[in-house]
Amino acid sequence: MKVSLEFSKNAQDYEQHNLIQNLVVDKLLSLVTSKPKYILDLGCGSGALCKKIDWKYKHFTGVDFAPGMLELHPKSKKIECIYGDFNDLTLFENLSTFRYEHIFSASALQWSESLQNVFEHIKKLNAPISFAIFTSNTFKTLNKTAKIDSLLLSSKEINLLQKKYFDVKFEVVEYKLEFKSVREMFKYIKRSGVSGSRNLLSFKEMKQLMREYPLNYLEFEVAFISS
Repeated sequence: MKVSLEFSKNAQDYEQHNLIQNLVVDKLLSLVTSKPKYILDLGCGSGALCKKIDWKYKHFTGVDFAPGMLELHPKSKKIECIYGDFNDLTLFENLSTFRYEHIFSASALQWSESLQNVFEHIKKLNAPISFAIFTSNTFKTLNKTAKIDSLLLSSKEINLLQKKYFDVKFEVVEYKLEFKSVREMFKYIKRSGVSGSRNLLSFKEMKQLMREYPLNYLEFEVAFISS
């Protein structure tokens, strides 16, 4: 397991607060050595991965359970957007009727109800994979300061699961995103979607957390799994 570090400043100046997710997509695509023609993207969102593919493909299937995100996804004769939830077995039954040359998922699988079940279904699709999964060390200091347990799996847990179904390349990347102020930091958390839409703190507790948070940056940790 290789651990590397990337550092990005001034997140508040980045459009739509998606700096980390876009860095993750760049990293994920850099790990792909082939140029697959038939692509599946699980948790495609508004199309960050699709927009950055720089080779010609014949068919791209993007799956997401948020209709609003799918509306923003690029559209063309080669791009198919499917409303679906990767926690739903029916989705994989439908996907199994098509042959994919590569399966991607960037910044989505950490929210699966059972990563083991999702891996099991993906395995049956019998295609090379490239996944980026946020780990429990994301917001590590923030969660510790607020006394909140992470909803996410640790990198060790993710690695054990991937070995059970894939046993491919595994790398952990740590990102640090610096902010000009604590207020900007908390705006980012609210708008970026990386917190899992959790709101466990009262207004008073949030104000206390903003006073006590000891860093000028947020920590992220991403497990990259690639064939």
